[in-house]
Amino acid sequence: MTRFTHNIVAATFAVASFAASAFPTKPITIVVPYAAGGSTDVLARVLAEAMGKDLGQPVIVENAGGAGGTIGTSKVVRAPNDGHTLLLHNMGIATAPALYAKLTFDATKDLAPIALAGDVPMILVGNKNFAPGNVGELIKVMKNKPGEVTFAHAGVGATSHLCAMLLNQTAGTQATMVPYKGTGPALQDVISGNVNVICDQPVATGSHIQAGLLKAYGVATKARLDTLPNVPTFAETGLPNFELSVWHGLYAPKGTPAATIERLNKAARTALADPALVKRFTDMSVIIPAADRLKPETLGEFTQNEIRRWDPVIKAAGAKAE
Repeated sequence: MTRFTHNIVAATFAVASFAASAFPTKPITIVVPYAAGGSTDVLARVLAEAMGKDLGQPVIVENAGGAGGTIGTSKVVRAPNDGHTLLLHNMGIATAPALYAKLTFDATKDLAPIALAGDVPMILVGNKNFAPGNVGELIKVMKNKPGEVTFAHAGVGATSHLCAMLLNQTAGTQATMVPYKGTGPALQDVISGNVNVICDQPVATGSHIQAGLLKAYGVATKARLDTLPNVPTFAETGLPNFELSVWHGLYAPKGTPAATIERLNKAARTALADPALVKRFTDMSVIIPAADRLKPETLGEFTQNEIRRWDPVIKAAGAKAE
């Protein structure tokens, strides 16, 4: 190698090293593939604010909803892989392969995992005047009178729909699915008594439970929630081993430099340990992942496992998104 060539190589490494150490060089955008105001959007905004403190740059949330989160995901997949455009998705990224016949991306190949960002447990609620008093009684009704119980959900592939399908398969029951265009109208019809039950997140149902407008049947976690201590777990009320949380993960486009992923992972871990974020997440019933679950490779493996988990559930139910 000539001295001239050696100098060029050294300069190239120096530039690359500076670029990595200088990251971020401008505001970062976290794309949320859902409409503003939902639980994933709220979680992303709390996380973005905390990450911005560590990164020294504003972290902006951009909503790109539609097609069950696939539009926003495709946008990030096509974005420059410099770490300045990220994706905050929920478990929908793992159910999309089974729900959609044609996807423009492969989550396991086209995205670089950064870190798990939070788990939001699901809770089963019903109209306050609906007869069954607990999960065991509800399951008995669904078994004795197949199809009589009506189950509201926010559309094919929504977490409320996935929860309902999984509950039916776990308990060996049959309910009539009633789709809506979003959680809001679905919840209102349960409150008014037009539909019997819905499985949703505490951030959407908690205030209605506390106001006595909804009957809480069970929360799909190992232990009761601090925010709703009077609501039993499914295991306590007749259905052991039924656990379901809406997990959220932070991703970057594939090819994002390893040093950049490491820096973003550090910012995420620092944010998730911030006392202000911890309090806000706790108030929202968001469970912060344990430290050993915050590595990029852990999210990568977890995403693959979740795709394998949901594929047979969705196929058995015959669910397909348009």
